[in-house]
Amino acid sequence: MKYIILLGDGMAGYPLKELGDKTTLEVAKIPNMDRIASEGTLGMIDTIPEGFPPGSDVANLSVLGYDPEKCYTGRAPLEAASMGVKLDHDDVAFRCNLVTLGSGEEPVMEDFTAGHITSEEAREIIHDIDSELGSDISKFYPGVSYRHLFIWKGGPTSIVATPPHDISGRIIKNYLPKGNGSTKLNRLMQLSRKILKDHPVNRARTENGKNPANSIWLWGQGRAPKMDLLTKKYNLKGGIISAVDLLNGIGLYAGLEVIHVDGATGYIDTNYVGKAQKALEALKERDFIFIHVEAPDEMGHEGNIEGKIKAIEDFDEKVVGTVLNEIHTLGAFKIMVLSDHPTPISLRTHSSDPSPFAVLSSVDGENLGNSKSYGETSAKNGGILVSPGHLLIDYFINNWRGFIEQNRG
Repeated sequence: MKYIILLGDGMAGYPLKELGDKTTLEVAKIPNMDRIASEGTLGMIDTIPEGFPPGSDVANLSVLGYDPEKCYTGRAPLEAASMGVKLDHDDVAFRCNLVTLGSGEEPVMEDFTAGHITSEEAREIIHDIDSELGSDISKFYPGVSYRHLFIWKGGPTSIVATPPHDISGRIIKNYLPKGNGSTKLNRLMQLSRKILKDHPVNRARTENGKNPANSIWLWGQGRAPKMDLLTKKYNLKGGIISAVDLLNGIGLYAGLEVIHVDGATGYIDTNYVGKAQKALEALKERDFIFIHVEAPDEMGHEGNIEGKIKAIEDFDEKVVGTVLNEIHTLGAFKIMVLSDHPTPISLRTHSSDPSPFAVLSSVDGENLGNSKSYGETSAKNGGILVSPGHLLIDYFINNWRGFIEQNRG
């Protein structure tokens, strides 16, 4: 049996008046996801436990079968694993965004991605930040695009730090880190603005009409988590395909091989088809593959209706369609398509509402055929709710027939 999960990050959302009270997912042309829903089984998955932030870290831990209440320590330590940064027992990792802050006495968060700065430009900036602000107990590490890492040896974990994508267009002073240790973080962020004000990379970006990376933003802290291997639990050989360090870090903790794809960017210009083709190739020698596509989430954060619709349609055509057309050549299979959490255009950030999922099995008797289409409304009205969401993968891999029989009729 071959198992493949296709996840469009933040693909779900809320109805919009501009779209006739439909969501971007419901307006998008998605014949392949509709096929999985109509021939397979449709439902809703609740990936965010009560009291947890509705981030991609918590949501994707749930998708891969981990109970966040038992293993979640923070976002940054998961990203550290993907970046090859080993955390000692007293190390606290922080996500370090490069951001664009507005000018003036009360700057606003203009762009939490710094204009989707390139990894090459960002590497130069982070190197200079570390040279100026790093020390024996704190160090900065370059990552991908605007996503980087700060390690504080012996640092506190109780700091209250706000994700920058939650405060787009807002004055930052109300969202600066608070609590024990926050003085150091705020000082580092303030000093970074002085270093980056006239940085050569920013001068060049400004001259070319691009947003400068004029500050760092520290958040998402935590120590290294303890997680059992998914591959050992199910006796599987598996891999993960993502352009995002967070997902690759979760994959590594789960025992999955990180499979790299040329042209995978974590944005709308990513190599969709390449991800799907690489997954099909990998499944020839593996049992399980997880494909993650970040583009719909990025468009949700931007509040870009047309961009999100296009990202969803590209995901359906180039990822889901490519896999559906070829998966049967590998023998028996189960394919799951889902969103990890909603990223509604109206919020421009994540919500904790359940998201639709659909599973198609090649095995007779393992499909309910309980919907004609894939989307939020159809999943709510005629689908199955899986809550807590971390239970779904156990059904998917271990006992799908039992799950179907339990919910038939």
